[in-house]
Amino acid sequence: MFFPRRTLFSALLAALFAAKASTSLPALAKDDYPRQALFGDTHVHTGWSADAGMDGAVVDPFQAYQFGLGQAVTSNTGQKAQLQRPFDWFMVTDHSDGMGVINQIIDGNPEMMAVPTLKRWRAALQEGGAAAASAKSELVRMQSNGELPSQVTDPKWMQSAWTETIKAAEQYYKPGEFTTFIAYEWTVNADGGDNLHRNVIFRDGGERAAQVRPLTTFETQAPEKLWAWMKAYEDKTGGQVLAIPHNGNMSNGRMFEEQQFDGSPMTREWAETRAHYEPLYEVTQIKGQSESHPLLSPEDEFASWDLWDRGNLILKPKPEGSYPREYWREALKVGMRIEGELGANPFRYGANAGTDTHTGLAASEEDNFFGKFKTLEPRKERWNFPLLEGETDNYMGWEMAASGAMGVWATENTREAIWDAMKRRETFATTGPRMTLRFFAGYDFTQDDLGADLARAGYQRGVPMGADLAADTEGRAPTFIVAAQRDPQGANLDRVQVIKGWVDAAGELHEQVFDVAWSGERQPDAGGKLPAVGNTVDLDKASYANSIGADALTAVWSDPAFDASQRAFYYLRVLEIPTPRWTLYDKVRFGADMPNSVPLVHQERAFSSPIWYAPAASES
Repeated sequence: MFFPRRTLFSALLAALFAAKASTSLPALAKDDYPRQALFGDTHVHTGWSADAGMDGAVVDPFQAYQFGLGQAVTSNTGQKAQLQRPFDWFMVTDHSDGMGVINQIIDGNPEMMAVPTLKRWRAALQEGGAAAASAKSELVRMQSNGELPSQVTDPKWMQSAWTETIKAAEQYYKPGEFTTFIAYEWTVNADGGDNLHRNVIFRDGGERAAQVRPLTTFETQAPEKLWAWMKAYEDKTGGQVLAIPHNGNMSNGRMFEEQQFDGSPMTREWAETRAHYEPLYEVTQIKGQSESHPLLSPEDEFASWDLWDRGNLILKPKPEGSYPREYWREALKVGMRIEGELGANPFRYGANAGTDTHTGLAASEEDNFFGKFKTLEPRKERWNFPLLEGETDNYMGWEMAASGAMGVWATENTREAIWDAMKRRETFATTGPRMTLRFFAGYDFTQDDLGADLARAGYQRGVPMGADLAADTEGRAPTFIVAAQRDPQGANLDRVQVIKGWVDAAGELHEQVFDVAWSGERQPDAGGKLPAVGNTVDLDKASYANSIGADALTAVWSDPAFDASQRAFYYLRVLEIPTPRWTLYDKVRFGADMPNSVPLVHQERAFSSPIWYAPAASES
């Protein structure tokens, strides 16, 4: 049963979400809990990444941080670029593979120019246009196939770029105001383009991070070797580091395969190590979403959104059976089954989102979207410009998603507090808007808890998103506090859903989507389906009205089919009312002539990290 409270609580929720705290969080004390929702981007490439530089990007890490702070910068195509709102925290994650090499090629380094391929690339970059785009595609293909010249893979070029990357992060770190993280991307393109990339994020400052050189895939492509590198860093420096796997929709079924990278069986130690070093997973970014897929979740009416499901990074077609090993929801279910078999869950992933921009400009605002590459920065025909090219198929510009961003619940705006929130999975992912989510599980929440002290009740008598809920000694079903507040500068909310996944006694996997709070006076039909919220988008003006929807939605909900003997997870999905997509803003702004197949309207959304229910030992 649920007890929805909607707009009556908007003022209370606004006060709750805006409250500040000044204490750190070594452990979640009764009154020492995270009160700030802080937003940032975990996935930003600058012109110092080889593929971005080959596309003509010139924005560097220093300018990327300026942009993240809300300052105006000049884009790679010479346009003024500025966020409508600054981020609370930010990081540059340039590829470790070839870090610094593109700068050497552009500068005409004699050692590089002795290689015909690299000399030709430099000429293509100087020519620009189609020649530069072709050179970038060749770089990606050669990297995916392990064919890059040895001059590119030599790590000696990395050191100066890594030193400057650290310098940029340290220069712009202002504790309490704007947090930066030292980070890089480890870029595995297994089997010719299967995306198994990870962003590696340090909790520490430059004095520790500078003691190591980022790992490259020229040295190893095995994730367990990355985890060993991370442990070696921690042992050497006393610091801490975590990794975030990219969206798996272009991994051709390898992101969540039920075996180790070399094909050997999983072990408990392997599963525990993966869960320890990889607490979050990228659910949405510019290259689409990896929440779920219509073929995996046919009963989920909102599963078909931002689909990039035609191949890997070089558009090599997907092998049969790939989809179940590429999507977050399915992996969450499989992970619980594996936990029952091995005693450890390798896929215990909280919710993350980032842009994966290769412009240095983390602009996921639909009406201010700067695209993935320089060649896809704002212009009239970018919607029809190839983004990724393969032998038999292309991804076109209009298929980019202006996504995403991650919110963390933290006690203060510092590296330590935000990193700790990531580590304990107290995070939520959005497609860009800064809507906020609260999600708690306990055993005695009631409607009376939906007030100004909603979070206090949640922490004192339950667990937050990202945590485990132990079985109740009295066998009671859990109750959940659900709360969502719209982006104060964005669209109203359509509904809040709880997504449940579970494993039955036979080891079979199941899922169900529950509408638990919604706007207006709508009621579910006889089949339980909630009518659509409506649509106020004006296609001629690229505008919408908040005349429908709610600005806050809350509920106390209990699972009507709860079985205390079954492993289960629960996460929130929040949907906004329909709003203009970036393609509609471009169509109106530039007068672009787009076919009907190009989507112009969508529903932005957000996802909480799951809460996992663990049966009592005697029941499991």
